[in-house]
Amino acid sequence: MAELDDIIHQPLRLKIMAALNALPAEVGLEFVRLKKLTGATDGNLGAHIETLAKAGYVSVDKAFVGKKPQTTVTATAVGRGAFARHVATLQEIIAGRQG
Repeated sequence: MAELDDIIHQPLRLKIMAALNALPAEVGLEFVRLKKLTGATDGNLGAHIETLAKAGYVSVDKAFVGKKPQTTVTATAVGRGAFARHVATLQEIIAGRQG
């Protein structure tokens, strides 16, 4: 059986990756929307996004819309693959299969 991905397995990071993987490839979510979806604080969400970005699982785009900063987070191809493997491993565990 494949191993669970320790980076994704943390509950908040799992929520972030699930939200991003529900979108078409190359489409991201704004930080404010992710915050609302996950119920996280600014600092906590930022720290977990940074962990995912360092692993190459998400990309972070910072821009200004008018005079307001806007951060958009998008799952990368590497992140989508890691999430798919993580979910498959969870499904194996649920089904009681062993490798």
